[in-house]
Amino acid sequence: MNKYKKLGLGLLFDALGFVSFLIPGIGEFSDVIWAPISGWLMTKLYPGKTGKIAGIINFVEELLPGFDVIPTFTLTWIYTYVISTEKSVSKVQ
Repeated sequence: MNKYKKLGLGLLFDALGFVSFLIPGIGEFSDVIWAPISGWLMTKLYPGKTGKIAGIINFVEELLPGFDVIPTFTLTWIYTYVISTEKSVSKVQ
C-alpha cells in the first residue's frame, strides 16, 4: 500500500476516534467498540513489530477517557516514514 494512502487512512481513523470524544456520554461507550477495531486496523496498516506495538498503544489510548485527541495513526505514520527512515540513513553514513 502506498505510504500516502496509509496517511490518508490514518487521518480518517484518527478523526473517527476523535469524533467519539466530541459526543458526551455516548462517546465513552463507543470507545469500547472502537478501541479493539482501531487496534486491529493499526496492525493491518503496519505489519510487524511496529504495528503490534502501535496497535496495543492505540487500543489502550482509545479506552482511556480523554486520550482520544492523540492522533495515534498519524504518529505511527510519522514514526514509520520519517523517523525510522532518518535512523536508517544515519546508520549508513
